[in-house]
Amino acid sequence: MKKILVLVAAMMMSAQSMAVVVGKVDVQKVILSVNEGKKIKEKLKKTFDEKQKILKKEEDKIRKMQEDFKKQSLVMNEKAKETKQRAIQEGIVKLQQKTAGYQREIQELEQKHKKPLFEKIKAVINTVSKAAGVDITIESATAPIIYAKSEKELTDDVIAAYNKKYK
Repeated sequence: MKKILVLVAAMMMSAQSMAVVVGKVDVQKVILSVNEGKKIKEKLKKTFDEKQKILKKEEDKIRKMQEDFKKQSLVMNEKAKETKQRAIQEGIVKLQQKTAGYQREIQELEQKHKKPLFEKIKAVINTVSKAAGVDITIESATAPIIYAKSEKELTDDVIAAYNKKYK
């Protein structure tokens, strides 16, 4: 009888020690909230706004060409109409290509800046997770937990620890 009680007590203790504590971090929120992330966002916005101004000027130029064409098309011969329409179409195609190029450039710039930031954040997440005593930490935006007996939200702790470490 004593052996059974000892065995049951040992099983209960091992079951309790098998409980897993899950940590959750919203990495995107961390990236946008830490000081370095805010600076990167401002830098990207500035670059985007500069590119947007260039595209707006070219778009306005094409609109003007289209308006002039509408006004003048009644008095133009067919060859002049075709030439003007071709110039407008070429302008539109160049604008679309430039827009796609700028989008690629901004995405590459974003990756260039965010990759080292993410590596630093990952190190801070490891430190905060260990200090919080969690067994596993997941990215809450991409892998939401439906249910966990024991979970800890670590996002705000990670933001604070990052800003403290990287002033």
